[in-house]
Amino acid sequence: MGKYNNIAIIYGSDSSEWEISCRSGEFVASRIDGAKYDVYEIFARFGKWQLVSMKKKDAIRVPFPEGSRPEIDKTDFSVKVYGEKVKFDYAYIVQHGTPGENGLLQGYLEMLGVPFSSCSAFVSAVSFDKFSCKSYLRDVDFVKCAPDMFVRNGMDLEDIERKAAAKFTFPVFVKPTNGGSSFGITRVTEASKLPEAIRFAFSESSTVLIEQGISGREFTCAAYADAEGVKALPVIEIVTDNDYFDFDAKYNGNSQEICPAPIDESLTNQIQEVTKRIYSILGCAGVVRMDYIHGEDGLYFLEINNIPGMTSASLVPKMIRTAGLDITDFLTGIIENS
Repeated sequence: MGKYNNIAIIYGSDSSEWEISCRSGEFVASRIDGAKYDVYEIFARFGKWQLVSMKKKDAIRVPFPEGSRPEIDKTDFSVKVYGEKVKFDYAYIVQHGTPGENGLLQGYLEMLGVPFSSCSAFVSAVSFDKFSCKSYLRDVDFVKCAPDMFVRNGMDLEDIERKAAAKFTFPVFVKPTNGGSSFGITRVTEASKLPEAIRFAFSESSTVLIEQGISGREFTCAAYADAEGVKALPVIEIVTDNDYFDFDAKYNGNSQEICPAPIDESLTNQIQEVTKRIYSILGCAGVVRMDYIHGEDGLYFLEINNIPGMTSASLVPKMIRTAGLDITDFLTGIIENS
């Protein structure tokens, strides 16, 4: 028997990543141990939460057709199915973007006292915002952060352009501070193109980061916590056919994701140790992925993915397989150690 009984897998989101979130959530639901838990899939988008399917222990999955899906009662996080009220006692969050990555969903669950799979509401909010997260890590001595500039919607873009031209060596990256899957990101090669790139980023977020481009090799590594402490998964090197690891490279096959990364043991150990230290410093929970660039002068931290992709082709499942771990056992460990 597991620590919990009724596991709610929450996917979908209010962001541009909602379809990717659905694929991640469906994969997680299919891999959770059906002998230990009753599994309920919830599609949540713009405040409308509906039960997509349920799977009782050692039974077949029962889907609910669109248009007749039971509504989730958010007053106590429950659902009525076939006349029976089911109260969820654990939430596995697979929402990419708001409200699952920025702490809003976690805050709701914390107020209800429902355990969940991810970082706390506060840590989610800090780690999801790229500028806030980097601000927490600027003064550490074990990883570098690229120079950047913060922009809020309404600021004078001509003034930003002048300041950026003096501060940065181009190319730079303009990115929403809140967001993922490379939505809203532009690689900018000259200052005159900054206003257009900033306005594009504002389509995803009211705050934007201009960040110095770093030339080097791109790596990603995930950490998680179990009963023995914080552990790191194998490192992946990302080699893209495009200018950078954009949406097309991530989801349309225009990149190689080499796991384990073809690097020497010392760099592997460094990336894994840095990942574990960031995880611990921020107070992360669940499985969290960190992205890096290894430049000529050392390792640069890029960002945290506090609800990383969990499709069959995603980076974290690839790391889990390379580590020789069973995905079902891994998910059970996340649930039981929450």
